[in-house]
Amino acid sequence: MEGYIVSARKYRPNTFESVVGQEHVTRTLLNEIRSKHLAQAFLFNGPRGVGKTTCARILAREINKESVPDESYDFSFNIFELDAASNNSVDDIRLLNEQVRIPPQVGSHKVYIIDEVHMLSAQAFNAFLKTLEEPPPYAVFILATTERHKILPTILSRCQVFNFNRITISDMVAHLQGIATKEGIEAEEEALHIIAQKADGALRDALSIFDQMASVGNGSIRYADVIENLSVLDYDQYFELTDAFLAQDVSSVLKKFDEILQRGFDGQIFLNGLSNHFRDIMVGRDPATVELLDVPPSVRQKYLSTAAKLSQGFLVNAINIANAFDLNYKSSRNQRLHVELALIKICYLPALLSADEKKKLRERLGGEQIAEAAVQEVSHPPKKTEEGKPDTGATMSQPTKPEPVLVEESSPEPLAQKREEESLEVEKPIVKYAEQTKPDGKVARIGNLNSILAEAPTRPTAPVEEEKEEEEVIQEIQPVTTTSVESALTNFASELAAQDQTRLVTIFKFASHEIVEEQALVRLLLNKQHRVQLEDVRTDLLLFLRKELNNPTVQLEFVEVKKKTQSERAYTSQEKFEAMAKKNPELMRLKEALKLEIE
Repeated sequence: MEGYIVSARKYRPNTFESVVGQEHVTRTLLNEIRSKHLAQAFLFNGPRGVGKTTCARILAREINKESVPDESYDFSFNIFELDAASNNSVDDIRLLNEQVRIPPQVGSHKVYIIDEVHMLSAQAFNAFLKTLEEPPPYAVFILATTERHKILPTILSRCQVFNFNRITISDMVAHLQGIATKEGIEAEEEALHIIAQKADGALRDALSIFDQMASVGNGSIRYADVIENLSVLDYDQYFELTDAFLAQDVSSVLKKFDEILQRGFDGQIFLNGLSNHFRDIMVGRDPATVELLDVPPSVRQKYLSTAAKLSQGFLVNAINIANAFDLNYKSSRNQRLHVELALIKICYLPALLSADEKKKLRERLGGEQIAEAAVQEVSHPPKKTEEGKPDTGATMSQPTKPEPVLVEESSPEPLAQKREEESLEVEKPIVKYAEQTKPDGKVARIGNLNSILAEAPTRPTAPVEEEKEEEEVIQEIQPVTTTSVESALTNFASELAAQDQTRLVTIFKFASHEIVEEQALVRLLLNKQHRVQLEDVRTDLLLFLRKELNNPTVQLEFVEVKKKTQSERAYTSQEKFEAMAKKNPELMRLKEALKLEIE
């Protein structure tokens, strides 16, 4: 137990040839070393667990190999690693700048690896900029990051940038199979595929899951153990659901989903897996995209056979439904019902698509009402009109294969011919013009528009339908009163409250109004700020008042009332009494009658 080393460390690559899935990076770095065209700074960018730090360490060793003949020499004294996540201050970078000034004692280069460089502060980047731009000839900087966009452009411009890709599933499976062979572990290929998919492109995560599954199986990695311990739904679960979708068996689909929930799976994970399942089926429909299926060969055959049963329209709509419900899953209050509704919609997709195809057939045939005989491909001879001409509007035919006949049930004669005969009846314009001889001897006709139209060739136009005269409705106008206006304003404020416009509702609470009954005029007394805010609903308020007051002559006016200035406000007892007496003169009479004095 003491000598156990996890696979991520034990099988960490020591040479560029053993790096997995990054050939475009390793090939370029080897060429630079061999041609001695080595850059002074590198930036390794990519997701976690794809080999950035590993390649940085390999590069640091390869740089010094040629200068030291002893192959067993440890180059760790020439390699300095700095974790920018915990050493991101200006003082840490200043200390680094001081170390750079000291040349290497053995070897030709000193290599500085700064991991998670995007964690450096802006001040630390600025302190590091001069050293990075003009380092000593023996210094090489390798910066590693997972978030390139957080690095200053001035730093990026001084580095050679290498973008590391996610490890593909096929490369990851091949690497895991090699490790399983070395460790004497019996691993099923389907199980390794699930591990690679769960790792999401990170080889380090795949190796950690590999060690865990080897412990679960006691030296063997089986497919059943992997899907159980990693909470992954089996391929067969989705294939069974697909068969139920095709059969439009809602009961079986809901029961299957209940079994999945009973096994402890989350509904959103299920929706996400269902979307990927339909995507893989769509990929399997086209031979050009079959290679995009990252599944074992045995499972690939199932996808190909299932793809032959499903239409492209069904797959596109099913993916759209699953994705839409996946996005709204977190905001749903009843999440189980939310997923079940998505499954029911997918169940009825075949019926909806067939109905849509029938609708498109009707639109192509050009009729809204089609007889049952019109759906079948049966030819009918053209009908004859009273004049003996063939009815071209009654049938639609092609030279090779006759099209179905459109039957207009409500009309005994062909509808197209009837409209054509009506359109030919055009009233001729009245000709009114006068001839005038010009000085050059030519005769010109002068007249109105009718004269010009008379000379032009007539074109058939559609008949103009006579407009029906609308009966005038005599409405009794109600008088405008204070009570009716207050009621109308209260109702309008209630509608604003229902629309969550609480700001405007508050204005109506504190606003006062005046009424000029003779002019049917309603005046709202507002301050400047409230008046500006109510301008947006002015038209709506006017229409609402006319409807509520049953008076179309009502007018609305906003009157701006200035606030009292500080000098106009009453502070002393005498000023307060005078202000009250101005509003109610009876107070002054009461004071004089009782001979009261204001204290």
